[in-house]
Amino acid sequence: MEYVTHAGESVPAVGLGTWQMETETAQDAVSTALDLGYRHIDTAQAYENERGVGRAIAASAVDRDEIFLTTKVHPSNRSVDAIVASTAESLERLGVDRVDLLLIHWPHPLADLETVMDGLNRARERGYTRHIGVSNFGRDRLDRARELSAAPIVTDQVLFHPWWPQRDLLRYCQTEDVLLTGYSPLANGGLVGNPRLAEIGRRYDKTSAQVAIRWATQHENVMTIPMSTTSAHLAENIDVFDFRLTREEHDRITNPSVLKAGIAMVRGQFGL
Repeated sequence: MEYVTHAGESVPAVGLGTWQMETETAQDAVSTALDLGYRHIDTAQAYENERGVGRAIAASAVDRDEIFLTTKVHPSNRSVDAIVASTAESLERLGVDRVDLLLIHWPHPLADLETVMDGLNRARERGYTRHIGVSNFGRDRLDRARELSAAPIVTDQVLFHPWWPQRDLLRYCQTEDVLLTGYSPLANGGLVGNPRLAEIGRRYDKTSAQVAIRWATQHENVMTIPMSTTSAHLAENIDVFDFRLTREEHDRITNPSVLKAGIAMVRGQFGL
């Protein structure tokens, strides 16, 4: 496993995302992932599976202190009190005293950003989380959030894959020492079997999915959280650190496409 580092904190570069998993499915997937060596788990209030994630962690032989656990506050919680209270409820569902990282899930058009950041900071002061961050923030909003936050913004969790490489935001994060957490690194399955990635993968005896995940982790300041529920794919997604893409291969894989990214997002949202 490789790690990304922020302020002395080392976080596994590949974690397990649990988006679209029901409670029992999340419990099974997290249990399997922990057995396979995953130590970075991501969930959210909006996923409605925190109880399943928590049960898997509680039942695992892996010590809680070895697991980097992230949850995200639903943006409908727009006041300081609501953010703090909902975080306490997340901890109860997860069965933990605190999470390692607490994010606001996405910007709410009616939310005051200063209030939101105050809420995240208050949750941290209460000991509900070790670190705070944001999700689905563009560069300008991230910059403003950092100005408003007393505690460091550890990460911005965003869509990140070869068709949507977030170049402007990534440069900002690398310059300002903010981690970028990439979700949907396989473009909601759109990159699985991709001919270009498959061709490169054959050189290393790796699949197209493994090449896409390796592409993500070879970026400075980037970690990624692919989602899978099967043991075979979970094992495959974490088995990406015994090869390294060349610069030429990395550049060939980077293929920005609003059309492809958009189609992949729609397919992922509707299970097509």
